[in-house]
Amino acid sequence: MAKGKTNRLPRRKKEFKYRGYAIDELKEMDLEDVANLLPARARRTIKRGFSEAHKKLLESVKKGKSPIRTHLRDTIILPKMVGMQFELHDGKQFNRVEIQPEMIGHYLGEFVLTRKRITHGSAGVGATRSSRYVPLK
Repeated sequence: MAKGKTNRLPRRKKEFKYRGYAIDELKEMDLEDVANLLPARARRTIKRGFSEAHKKLLESVKKGKSPIRTHLRDTIILPKMVGMQFELHDGKQFNRVEIQPEMIGHYLGEFVLTRKRITHGSAGVGATRSSRYVPLK
């Protein structure tokens, strides 16, 4: 690595496991078995079935094409998606996100913010009590 550059990913001391299962084991599991490991909200979404748009997105994940552009911020990150790149829409533009193992069970939209941080400028002349007596010239 070049001097001054840092690796964006944290170094893992040991292999990542999700609820006691390695990533390779999770990728081999059926969707129902993976759903039983996920939190309640994600499990309920999977058991009720995906919409047509979500099914289409999962088909493109199976094909392995990357990056995948999508507006579907409410898609649950599954083990099959680990290592892929997605371009998620934030309301204005598409932002690229690479899926890490720690993201399993979360939603895609959690990793692309829809609102920018607001930085206010300084107050204008006459906007505050102290600037009232400053000459305008």
